[in-house]
Amino acid sequence: MRILVAITGASGLEYGRRLVEVIKQNKKAEICTVISSGAKKVAAAEGTGLPQADYKEDDFSCPYASGSNPPDAVVVIPCSLKSLGEIANGVGNNLINRASEVALKERKKLILVVRDTPYSLITIRNMEGVTLAGGVILPATPGFYGKPEKVDDLIDFVVARVLDQLGLEHSLSRRWRE
Repeated sequence: MRILVAITGASGLEYGRRLVEVIKQNKKAEICTVISSGAKKVAAAEGTGLPQADYKEDDFSCPYASGSNPPDAVVVIPCSLKSLGEIANGVGNNLINRASEVALKERKKLILVVRDTPYSLITIRNMEGVTLAGGVILPATPGFYGKPEKVDDLIDFVVARVLDQLGLEHSLSRRWRE
């Protein structure tokens, strides 16, 4: 499975960092990463580390910018409301938005891990647009039934839900009634 992981400028960069770390350990997945300039600014402000990017956000030489060579899945984690709006409205002004558009048009998996609250009506309509186009909106909403003991447990809960959507096996978090 070929996966593009895009990290955008929303708080919650740890979700993206952890997803990249876990996918790199999976022998059934090939990962490519893109990090937005907004994510770099958030990382500096929050003191968060970022994984190494394979492509810059303005580099359309990435194979996944074309429908003739689409990834099997695109995950935008965390997905800023700016990126959500651009993706929902077909604004392919950078590699993240273009790869997301390619995933939708080629009927591949697109997962947007939105990390913001509360939602405005505009945000809800953008989520609806992505959903109607075939994408998955997966808010960064950790569950507590697994009795988390540390912040990393909450991060793993959300990352586990992304891995479930991708169809990749994992043992990151306990399942309901497990």
